[in-house]
This record gives sequence, structure tokens and C-alpha cells, in this order.
Amino acid sequence: EKMNKIYTGRRNVVINGLNKLGWNLKPTKATFYIWIPTLNKMDSMEFSDLLLEKTGIIVTPGIGYGEYGEGYVRIALTVDEKRLEEAIERIEKAGITQE
Repeated sequence: EKMNKIYTGRRNVVINGLNKLGWNLKPTKATFYIWIPTLNKMDSMEFSDLLLEKTGIIVTPGIGYGEYGEGYVRIALTVDEKRLEEAIERIEKAGITQE
């Protein structure tokens, strides 16, 4: 139960933060990954590169998981809430929004 609470908090930081930037993400229930749609029909490699270049954030391109992963990147909730909040701030400061 303690681990569930930790991962729920981390999930909420990412979901709420990205939703404020224009994404429309729904909370996941049973995983410590979040799949995020890319911007403006970018492919997953392009969006991963954009995040790395503009923010220093490393995400996993969805294409690495097969054709149905294309158009998404995967964020792992394996770091603490403070680091996830920092990642959201970097995305916002870089002007990367889904609006």
C-alpha cells in the first residue's frame, strides 16, 4: 500500500502538470509508466529528440514498443515527485504544450 501511494503521487504530478500544458491525459491504474501523445503528429523519435534537446529530459520513444506505440512517448515514474515536478517545469519553460 505504501508503494501504491508513492506511485499514485508521482502519477498525479505528471498527469496534472501535463494537463495544465494542454494534454488530456487520464490517470493510469496499474503501471508506473505514462504514455504521452506527441505534439502535432510528430513521430515518437522526433518528440523524444525535442524533449532531450530543449529540456534535457529523456523519454522512451513509443516506436520501440511496436507500431502501436508510434505517436507516443513513455515516461517512467521511477524518480521522486520533486524530479517529476522539475521535468514539468522544464517542459513549460521550453514552451512545449499540446495547445
